Amino acid sequence: MKAVYTELHRSHDPQFFLVRGVVQRTTEQPERADRLLAGLKAGRHDLVAPTIFGQGPRARIHSPEYLRFLEEAWDAWSALGDSGPEMIANVHPVRNAATYPTHVVGRLGWHAADTACPIGPGTWAAACAATDVAVTAAQLVMDGEDASYALCRPPGHHAYRDIAGGFCILNNSAVAAAQLKLKHERVAILDVDVHHGNGTQGIFYERPDVLTVSIHADPVFFYPYVWGYAHERGVGPGLGANLNIPLPKGTGDDDYIKAIGEAEKTIRAFAPGALVVALGLDASEHDPLAGLAVTTDGFRRIGAAIARLGLPTVFVQEGGYLSEILGANLTATLGGFEEAR
Repeated sequence: MKAVYTELHRSHDPQFFLVRGVVQRTTEQPERADRLLAGLKAGRHDLVAPTIFGQGPRARIHSPEYLRFLEEAWDAWSALGDSGPEMIANVHPVRNAATYPTHVVGRLGWHAADTACPIGPGTWAAACAATDVAVTAAQLVMDGEDASYALCRPPGHHAYRDIAGGFCILNNSAVAAAQLKLKHERVAILDVDVHHGNGTQGIFYERPDVLTVSIHADPVFFYPYVWGYAHERGVGPGLGANLNIPLPKGTGDDDYIKAIGEAEKTIRAFAPGALVVALGLDASEHDPLAGLAVTTDGFRRIGAAIARLGLPTVFVQEGGYLSEILGANLTATLGGFEEAR
């Protein structure tokens, strides 16, 4: 399996992370990519540089005002003269009969769901590079590869059409799905990140042509808290095209594989032409966010279960934070997929 990667992700190096009132160094660090690269090397995957696709694929998913804000944000923030080293919103208008603001501080709040997506001088460049990585991986599959892997950083599945959140700026998995839609009538997204893929759900919630399935730690006790419940099934034409499978804290391998089996039934019934896997590795028993307890062998079983769907598959990297076993879990997931194919 070919893996798409660029060093441009390093221009995004966020520092701020607010956890229960305590400011910490964020877990979404450039070192994540180094550990994932080690996992790719162990699996003997060939690295491919991304093609630069420009704004088009991003504009299929994100609003023009959001893309313009992200492109202009750092310069406008810096011009204030008294701003900090990162853009962190202090206003969250929740858009209740609100007016779109013109001031950069107001626009920052408008486009931020939380404080976990600080914007720095290189964030826009890194986010654009991540979408190029995802689209390149999708194009490889469209051109005949059985499967591909996109090492995207920053991740994307918490980003809505015009809102950043949860370390995510642009929704790489959604952008990859939109690229696959150029060839396939229906596309499915299977999100195995420990957190619910709320941004992806929101983007496609009214659409019948993209199935969104998320297996995640129950939002009763885990981020994002207000999305990801089992009763959320889509609305209008999209009713029934969204499936959430929330899991109890500490869920291990066997119960996780049962959840994959439940997802498989829905995906097969939807009959997509291709699959995007939003590949969070933070369901690991060793992940610092400690929601679920999947072992390295469990990730191998997850990869094998995905392979049995028999679909052209694009793996898009989402979460998975700094632990000694992060790279091994990636090796196991992709290896399990390849062995079962």
